[in-house]
Amino acid sequence: MKSKKKFLHNILLPKKENYFYPLSDDNLSKDDLNAGIKVLKSKKITMGDQTSLFEKIFAKKFNSQYALMVNSGSSANLLSVFASCNPMRKNRFKRGDHAIIQSLCWPTSLWPLVQAGLKINFVDVDPKTLNVRADEVINMITKKTKVILIINVLGLSTDIKKIRRFCNLKKIILIEDNCEALGAKFDKKYLGTFGDFSTFSFFYSHQITSGEGGMIMCKNKEDFEILKSLRSHGWSRDKKIANKYPNLDPRYIFINSGFNLRPTDIQAAIGISQFQKLEKFKKTRVDNRNRIIKSLKSNPKWNDQFYFIKVPKKTLPSYMVLPIMMNSFYANKKKEFINYIESKGLQTRPIISGNFTKQPSSKLYKLNKAKKFPGADEVQKLGFVIGLPSKKIEKKKIDFITKVLLSIDTF
Repeated sequence: MKSKKKFLHNILLPKKENYFYPLSDDNLSKDDLNAGIKVLKSKKITMGDQTSLFEKIFAKKFNSQYALMVNSGSSANLLSVFASCNPMRKNRFKRGDHAIIQSLCWPTSLWPLVQAGLKINFVDVDPKTLNVRADEVINMITKKTKVILIINVLGLSTDIKKIRRFCNLKKIILIEDNCEALGAKFDKKYLGTFGDFSTFSFFYSHQITSGEGGMIMCKNKEDFEILKSLRSHGWSRDKKIANKYPNLDPRYIFINSGFNLRPTDIQAAIGISQFQKLEKFKKTRVDNRNRIIKSLKSNPKWNDQFYFIKVPKKTLPSYMVLPIMMNSFYANKKKEFINYIESKGLQTRPIISGNFTKQPSSKLYKLNKAKKFPGADEVQKLGFVIGLPSKKIEKKKIDFITKVLLSIDTF
C-alpha cells in the first residue's frame, strides 16, 4: 500500500516540478536595508530619533496621539498588561481578578496575564472565522472580570466594537492584540484602535517587518507615560519630576517598576521604510490569496477537500498567511499529509498554537480546568497555514501549491 502511495505521488509531482514555498518570503527591499545601514553607519544605533519618528508616523496613520515602539510584539503585550495593573493607573486590575482570553492564542498573549496574577477564563473560537464570537465573550463577563484580551486572528476580527461597548459599560480594560492584523479594519475603523491598549508586531513573517519589533498604542497621556517608564527600567527623564527629588541625580530618577524592552534605531528605520508600503503589501496579499484559492477550486481534482476562513461581517482583512482547513474526512490523515507536503517544499505551520489549553505549559500552570473548546479543537485537528508573500506569486508556484495540496486524495 505504501509503495502504491509513493507511486501516485511521483506521478502527481515529478521531482523536476518541486519548488520551495516558504512560510515567509524575503520581504526586505534594498531601500529597507539601506535605511538600517544608514543608522549603522551613523553609529547611533540605540533607541533615538528614528524610533521617535516611527512612533509619530505610526500614531498618525491610526489617528492616535500615543504610540510607543518596543523590541517585539510579545513585549508590547507584556507592557500592556503590566501597565493595566500599575499603581500609577486609576482604573487598574489587581491580583486575583479575572481575565478573558480565547483558547486559540499565542503564548505571549496569555502569559503576561498569568504573570500579573489574573485568573484566566478561556473562551472558544468560531472555526469558520478563527475569532471569538462577541456574544460568547460578553456572556462570560462577571463582576470579577477586569480584563478582556482580544486577539485579531490572522488579519480578521470579531465584532470588537460590540465588546468595546460592554467594556466601557463595565469599566473593563480591553487589550487588543493586533499583532497579526496590522492594517485590517472593522466597520471602517482600523483594528488596533479599539483597545485601551493595542499591540502590534513587526516580526519577519508579519504584514510589515523590522526583523523584530513591536508597537503599543493607548488612549491617553497617563497610560503613555506609564508605558514609557515601564519600557525602560521605570526611568523618568522628566525635569518636572526630577525637581521633586533634589537629593537625587536628576539623570537617574526611577519612578516605577520596569523592564528593558527598548528597540534599536536600526529596527525603527527599517520599520519606517516597510510601513510606507503597508497598503501595497495588503493588496498584493489579497490578490495572492484569491489566486491560490481560485487555482484550487478550478482544478478538475477539486472536491471540497479544504475550506477557507470566512471573512466576518464588516471586516476588511489584512492577511498575514493563508489559513486552510481540511475537510473532516481527512482528519486522521493530517499528520501524514503535512509531512508529505513539507517534504515537497511547501512549508506549513499550525494555526497559531491550536487549542492552547492542551499545551503542556497550560497544564503545568493548571490553566486547563477540563472545559471543552470544540472550536479550537477543530482548528487544531484540521487547520494549517501556508505563506502569503507581499510580492506577486509566480504562476508556476501557484500551480505547484495546487498540485501539492490536491495530493491529499492519494492518502
